[in-house]
Amino acid sequence: MRSEHTVRSHEVIHEIVSASEFGVIQKKLSPWEAVYQIGALRKGVILVVLALVWECYARSVGNPLMFPTFSSTMEAFAQGLLSGSLIVKTWTSIKVLLTGYAAGIALAGLFTVIAINSRIGTDLLETLTAMFNPLPSIAVLPMAMVWFGLGTQSLVFVLIHSVLWAVALNTHTGFTSVSNTLRMVGRNYGLRGFSYVGKILIPAAFPSILIGLKVGWAFAWRTLIAAELIFGVSSGQGGLGWFIYENKNLMDIPNVFAGLFSVIFIGLIVENLIFRTIETRTLRKWGMLN
Repeated sequence: MRSEHTVRSHEVIHEIVSASEFGVIQKKLSPWEAVYQIGALRKGVILVVLALVWECYARSVGNPLMFPTFSSTMEAFAQGLLSGSLIVKTWTSIKVLLTGYAAGIALAGLFTVIAINSRIGTDLLETLTAMFNPLPSIAVLPMAMVWFGLGTQSLVFVLIHSVLWAVALNTHTGFTSVSNTLRMVGRNYGLRGFSYVGKILIPAAFPSILIGLKVGWAFAWRTLIAAELIFGVSSGQGGLGWFIYENKNLMDIPNVFAGLFSVIFIGLIVENLIFRTIETRTLRKWGMLN
């Protein structure tokens, strides 16, 4: 005789609860909060504050030969742009910089590829980096002037030195930190040599590579300006560094500050437009950064 089991269904009562009891789930930003979310605007405010501090301090000093005002510097900057002299000097510096920067990156890539494909290559890169990375590029300039004379060749040589080791060190560090899982995936697909580097290692190590490119750019830019400013290596045919050097000798301090402002302005453009765009389209898009 089978026992009968009686299944009774229980009535479920859903009570409607007001959304206010759960707290704030979504809240519309106030105008101030919406404006505050714009990073470019926040940085713009910081720059305006710094300009006001500069103007106030210069007026309190009251000595234009020691510290010109921000307004007089902007006037000299505008005159340099209108006359074309500042534009020509800036373009001259950028051309030399791009030549040395590109050559340094190419050599860094070559050293890194050799290093990740052989133990001897790794030892070579580590040894050379330990030797030359701490050596300031400006310290190499006197020998470069002896070897190559006054002119672009000496500048390109020291720029390569300033870029090569920083980029190679960061790139190699990024490559060595790539997980073994990704490495095995590449090997299983039969990737070797440059195809293995381009499809597996570079995407995985790109955060470190980008840091190396930023550091290399900063080293190259300040090395170029210092080489022209301190040594006058370009013999009157140089860029912004020579512009500052020449106006310093003429005691035209507003133009000196206009040249310095141009150096800073270009640095801000490269950092916030070029490198930030690369970062947004790669690292943030891939989910590597918040």
